[in-house]
Amino acid sequence: MRLVRPAPAPATRASSPPGPGSLTTSQRRLGRDWRLAALFLAPTAVLVGVLVLLPIARSIVTSTTERHGSESVFVGFDNYLALVGDEQFHTGVVNSFVFTAYAEVFKVVLGLAAALLLHHRRRGRALLTGLLLVPWVVPTVVTAFSWRSLLDPIFGSVNALLTASGIGPLLASAQLVESWPAGWLSDASLAMPSVILVNVWKGVPFFTICFLAGLKAIPAEEYEAATIDGASAWQRFVHVTLPGLRHVITVTVTLSSIWTFNNFDLIWLLTQGGPGDVTAPYVLVAYSKAILQLQYGAGAAVTLVMLPIIGGLVFVLVRLLRQDTGVTPSRRTRTTRWAGPARWAGPARQALPWVVSAAVAGLLLWASPQIFWKAAVVLGVILLVAAAVGRLTSAFQARGGRRASSLVSGLGSGVALASLLAFVLGPMYWIAVTAFKSEGQVVMREHDLWPTPWTLEQFGALFANQPFGRWYLNTVLVSAASTAVALLCAALAGYALARLRFRGAQGFTVTVLITYVMPGALLFIPLYQLLIGVRLTDSLWSLVVTYPTFTLPFATWLLAGYFSSIPVELEEAALVDGCTRLQAFRRVVLPLAKPGLLAVALFTLTNAWNEFLFAFVFITKDDYKTLPVGMQSMIAGDVVPQGQLAAASLLVSIPVVVMYAFGQRFLTEGLTAGAVKG
Repeated sequence: MRLVRPAPAPATRASSPPGPGSLTTSQRRLGRDWRLAALFLAPTAVLVGVLVLLPIARSIVTSTTERHGSESVFVGFDNYLALVGDEQFHTGVVNSFVFTAYAEVFKVVLGLAAALLLHHRRRGRALLTGLLLVPWVVPTVVTAFSWRSLLDPIFGSVNALLTASGIGPLLASAQLVESWPAGWLSDASLAMPSVILVNVWKGVPFFTICFLAGLKAIPAEEYEAATIDGASAWQRFVHVTLPGLRHVITVTVTLSSIWTFNNFDLIWLLTQGGPGDVTAPYVLVAYSKAILQLQYGAGAAVTLVMLPIIGGLVFVLVRLLRQDTGVTPSRRTRTTRWAGPARWAGPARQALPWVVSAAVAGLLLWASPQIFWKAAVVLGVILLVAAAVGRLTSAFQARGGRRASSLVSGLGSGVALASLLAFVLGPMYWIAVTAFKSEGQVVMREHDLWPTPWTLEQFGALFANQPFGRWYLNTVLVSAASTAVALLCAALAGYALARLRFRGAQGFTVTVLITYVMPGALLFIPLYQLLIGVRLTDSLWSLVVTYPTFTLPFATWLLAGYFSSIPVELEEAALVDGCTRLQAFRRVVLPLAKPGLLAVALFTLTNAWNEFLFAFVFITKDDYKTLPVGMQSMIAGDVVPQGQLAAASLLVSIPVVVMYAFGQRFLTEGLTAGAVKG
């Protein structure tokens, strides 16, 4: 999960440009700084070209072939035509759409609510933000394991708690579940809602921190002007907050939709597409055809036929980002008022979100009528409670009861935050206590919520029965190496895009964005073939080489935005004092860009630490497995070593959580400057 902001056009004031007569012929044609730009962009261009563009081209060629024994035969468009009557493919596409649409709706609602609650909180905001980040930080395999255990119909704590509180039977009587106790992941009617719930749990923290960064970028003068004009809290939210967050919401939702639509690891680890195919996304269909059945052409066709949908989202994203480039807070203040929409927004622009929402709602009602009304009930309850608290607060304010208004507002915020923290931290608490239970306590479910006594038995069994230490070392090496490569290349390329003048800067920037949003589902088949050809499968090098496909474009994009936020006058002063451009970059720009560099390092390291799909496909030997794949291999059929998996999950999560705890302030600063400022 990631957020980017378009890099503004290369700065023109880094040094006084020479007159036209002093430029060489090549400089007039290619730009004044083209030599330095070529040097800075070369590493990123080579990696992106070899690891993203070339595999996509190869995938297109592969999709026109069919494997006959050891030979590949050209079949033209037969693989695409076969998908017309492929029911498994149809089901996968519908499942991906349903999974994405519901997840994005709830992530936006809950993420915005959490951001507003934290933004207006004066005490403990940093601590609460850090706690809310935990689901986003922990590896996906930890997420899947904890929720699989919690949602188990017999041994899971969710059914036990809902039964004890009386909520479970109430859900059954309201027909939100067909029977009680519920089989959350084994019931065909509940499996997809359960998977969506887990995705929302993992995605809400990212939406929260992005919206928090966006709220900080909204000028306080707009709220002051609205208050002076008599706007209520709801009016300020509708006409100041939402317009101010328009860019952040658009980019976050679009990018998150692309990633969610192409999700593989979470669904595979939770249900492997079952029961039946009710949760199988189209990516799993591609994996089954290409890797399990060794029909690379059919698998490539499955991923490529979805490319127009992804391309459409990318096109919309690029257009929106270009429109937002250069819109400064002061300009927004002049053009947008609380009392109504911006003057330049015509009726068509105002109606477009409602038309899109109605179309998506209609498709969801057609594709998943059972889930639709259940989701509507849950969402309606959330919105009604929020509206009731807001209305009550406004009523007290109107009557002059500031103390009562503050009391109601504080109580409502406290209850909302407590509920959100319980939802976010509940699974992590369960992992922590399970890791310190004895095997007897785990099997017999004794002292379920508090180990008695506490023991390190599971940690000892983990290292004795599994090559966990080797998996841990492999993950550290791969994550560190891929992060170093991404950070070095991105710093050079980001600076070139932000500061240097050369022909083709805009085209390179758009290419970085396109390769950034290309999903792993589109790349894993051609990359797998490429690695087989160079005999790099079943080695750590296969992961070090391929991980930049999803870390380098993001790092380049974010750093380009961050470098643009650094005052160009500082570089000009260094150049006047006799520094070369390289010296100014090393001595002036890089030290000032530490928050952005740290934000990029945290993002790339976390993505590499958590990555599952490439490691799952490229690695089969235990000696080279990373932690996510190794932990998944500990589950053999129905035999789930819950205690050992809990201990492993704790050991996997602690390093990343600690890093984010120390780097949280810099992360928010890096996002604010590099992702949401124009």
